[in-house]
Amino acid sequence: MADTTTASPSMMTGAPESERIQPKRLVAFIIMVFGMFMSILDIQIVSASLSEIQAGLSASSTEVSWVQTAYLIAEVIAIPLSGFLSRALGTRLLFAISAFGFTASSLLCGFASSIEQMILWRALQGFLGAGMIPTVFASAYTIFPRTKFHIVAPIIGLVATLAPTVGPTVGGYITDLMSWHWLFFINIVPGVIITAGVLALVDFDQPNFALLERFDWWGLIFMGGFLGSLEYVLEEGPQYEWLQDTSVAVCAAIGFVSAVAFFWRVLTAEEPIVDLYAFSNRNFAVGCVLQFCIGIGLYGLTYVYPRYLAEVRGYSALMIGETMFVSGVTMFLMAPVVGRLMQKVDLRYIIAFGLVTFALGSWQMTWITRDYDFYELLLPQILRGIGMMCAMVPTNNIALATLPQDRVKNASGLFNLMRNLGGAVGLAVINEVLNDRTDLHISRLHDRVTWGNTTAVETLNMFTQRMQGMGDSAVMAMKQLSQIVHRQAAVMGYGDAFFMLSLFYVALSLLVLFVNKPPSMTASGGDAH
Repeated sequence: MADTTTASPSMMTGAPESERIQPKRLVAFIIMVFGMFMSILDIQIVSASLSEIQAGLSASSTEVSWVQTAYLIAEVIAIPLSGFLSRALGTRLLFAISAFGFTASSLLCGFASSIEQMILWRALQGFLGAGMIPTVFASAYTIFPRTKFHIVAPIIGLVATLAPTVGPTVGGYITDLMSWHWLFFINIVPGVIITAGVLALVDFDQPNFALLERFDWWGLIFMGGFLGSLEYVLEEGPQYEWLQDTSVAVCAAIGFVSAVAFFWRVLTAEEPIVDLYAFSNRNFAVGCVLQFCIGIGLYGLTYVYPRYLAEVRGYSALMIGETMFVSGVTMFLMAPVVGRLMQKVDLRYIIAFGLVTFALGSWQMTWITRDYDFYELLLPQILRGIGMMCAMVPTNNIALATLPQDRVKNASGLFNLMRNLGGAVGLAVINEVLNDRTDLHISRLHDRVTWGNTTAVETLNMFTQRMQGMGDSAVMAMKQLSQIVHRQAAVMGYGDAFFMLSLFYVALSLLVLFVNKPPSMTASGGDAH
């Protein structure tokens, strides 16, 4: 660390040529960014078309959900593993293996003829592709000088936020224009180009193959049991009443035992599979908490908006994608703005502004009705896009830019893991809120919609008259009234979920008070206040 701080001022003053970004490295980095975009995008691009995959593979709704769950479990295990592997194999070899493996498994997914094959290849795709994500973050904060972080940070921040947001749009278009098979075939050509480009251009570091001889297999087993079980419990828990379901309870027990063994192993092993000592850096620790909480909003709202549009508005995957595109455009336009602000404004203020803006966008959705359409969702989505970019990009810098370079690779894996775990926890909590609050509102509405309620009786009579001659009009009218009550209860449940997110992000904005002032983006660490 002392070497880094003493070398840095001389670089800034005595050797200004080192401040230039080498064209070869810039091209190599951009190629890697495209690989990361492809890996993150693949989560949401498939989620928009699960019904088509279900029909194509003759799978049940429970089986097809594993197309996503298998990918997420494998990815969440592989992300923290990337720190050790990037030191052992080097950035060039690890990224090339990840890109090639991701591409090959995408091809196998496209040709899958049964749900069992699809789940297997999706797990392989998630495990192999995960290495690309933290490797890009680590490279951004090790190969570029500090004065260029305001350029590279918005690029990786934009990809990390934009890919999940535009996933439903891209997935909807591909499935509508071609077929679900092309959700996977679309990765083939870019994957080959990325693999070749990385092998030809990346020369950021050298591998240390001797580390592989000390690979901690027990650590990997314990980490897999811990993170894999946790992801499964969070994914399946809400729909199966949590520990009341045997499989969820068993996985929770496995996860607990594995967690204890994992933390014991990484704190005592000579060469731990994950280096947890990065959390001793205060900014990194607080940055990880922020990243975890940002992941809740990033993946949570990417789930809530499409679910509302499908369940209440009856939108197709393509229509949902077109409506959700607003947030993606906003993020794209905000990236250079945030980069410029990072040069002039304290990063803590930008993060606080982003979190409050995100909360404001969620607050506007607390009055949601069943008639909310594109224009009613326009401003909340714009605020969401602005808030997400302002919160995420400076958080990346605060967490990773202040670490010594020899710890960035391991720390990047942990940092990206926190975002994914935040998304998993967020989806579980949001699902639980939607289910519980919807049930509560149904109960309350049933108490109000009775024979003593004049409006309810008049509405029922109107439905009965309208359905005369179409069968048992009284029963049909009652069913229609019941559907209206259930739909209204669901809408009120969405309003409650948005209200919860609003309060959460306003409270989270206070967390920046615990962040040490980060170094200036226009000065070295030695010049920072």
